[in-house]
Amino acid sequence: MAKTMTLRLAEVTVERLRLALEHKEQELRERLSAERAAEVVQRPEEPLDFGDWCQKSHDEWLFVNQNRLEMALLRDIQDARRRLEEGGFGLCGECEQPISARRLEAVPWARYCASCQERFVERPRGG
Repeated sequence: MAKTMTLRLAEVTVERLRLALEHKEQELRERLSAERAAEVVQRPEEPLDFGDWCQKSHDEWLFVNQNRLEMALLRDIQDARRRLEEGGFGLCGECEQPISARRLEAVPWARYCASCQERFVERPRGG
């Protein structure tokens, strides 16, 4: 009986995480839309002086960098959804140990357990 309850809880948790991933992916896709890009890049008023040009350039720079970060997050979410479908979701990509449920609740697209992630923050991969 306890095993059945644990299994059901795990299924409910996995389904909740799946929905959280789908919601976050949809949110990112909306923020990355071409319509939103047009709002930033094509302002109705043209810059009048050097200060206006600087502000427009800065706004575009911020937009591009935010999009770059959001695209990376979108790839992480898509990878997590693929792991859900194919198996391997919830296992650390480095040490292959289970990622804690608390970590997955906070960051459903987490690829690494907390201890491996901390090592990567201290020493970035490839370096």
